[in-house]
Amino acid sequence: MFAPSRQATPLASNNLPPLIATAGDRATRRFLEFFTVTIRNRNTREAYARAVWRFFTWCDARRLTLSGVEPMLVSLYIEELAGVVSAPTVKQHLAAIRMLFDWLVTGQIVPMNPAASVRGPKHVIKRGKTPVLIAEEARRLLDAIDPSAIAGLRDRALLSVMIYSFARVGAVVAMNVDDFTPRGRRMWFRLHEKGGKYHEVPAHHSAEEYVDAYLRSARLEAERKAPLFRTLDRRRRLTGRRMQREEVLAMVKRRARQAGLSTAVCCHTFRATGITAYLANGGTLENAQRIAAHESPRTTSLYDRTGDEVSLDEIERIVI
Repeated sequence: MFAPSRQATPLASNNLPPLIATAGDRATRRFLEFFTVTIRNRNTREAYARAVWRFFTWCDARRLTLSGVEPMLVSLYIEELAGVVSAPTVKQHLAAIRMLFDWLVTGQIVPMNPAASVRGPKHVIKRGKTPVLIAEEARRLLDAIDPSAIAGLRDRALLSVMIYSFARVGAVVAMNVDDFTPRGRRMWFRLHEKGGKYHEVPAHHSAEEYVDAYLRSARLEAERKAPLFRTLDRRRRLTGRRMQREEVLAMVKRRARQAGLSTAVCCHTFRATGITAYLANGGTLENAQRIAAHESPRTTSLYDRTGDEVSLDEIERIVI
């Protein structure tokens, strides 16, 4: 067995898993190409690198070589992994291992893919696990932010984009100033989605108001190609550096605590909160899917928590 690790794994030719480093220059090159050529999304690349590194560390502890990795060993690893991490994580790790070996096979580094026949755990999702705020809690969170300081204006604007546009945090932090743009009489958000795609959403009047107040106070209107949401220095002044997802998460936890809300909330909470509020007020699943830029309505439905509330009348039907 082994302890879980979330440490990021650097991808460099001088810092490779021993199984790859000892397999020769062609194997090293093919290994690095798998991450740099086939995977465009940075988050996916990092997640797959951690998964592969973990597997090869496990193999190295058993003195295996790259050509000595067999289906039975991959299956044993997956069983052990299932004892320490969740089923979705196991499935992701298996997918990373399987895809890497596919790449090594087509590059004629190994003769067969030892992970091809290995089955992962069953995992059926009928309801998302993301914590969701009710409308009153979301409003309380926004109202609790002090708009007299630039930090408050920035945080309120950022949260409003995630809530009212159902936006992923990665898409929001990637925005530049010119991604808040006029179209006709209204403002629109241009979100930088996965796979290098852009997704344009009309700005809700509240989000438009909050973002506009932040831009005017920060005097960023003229810096069209600069990051929209920036970090603060020690004097609580804006820097030129783009906020990262981890910094947004820390801000979310801090703002939730200040508003007296559960600190279990995360960046994804606001995507789910916006979708739930939209559907509760008569919005359709089809349109929610379009706003959220989901490929499937099933994905959107996982965020819908309108059915979570059970009326007192229904509970009182239990007569004992």
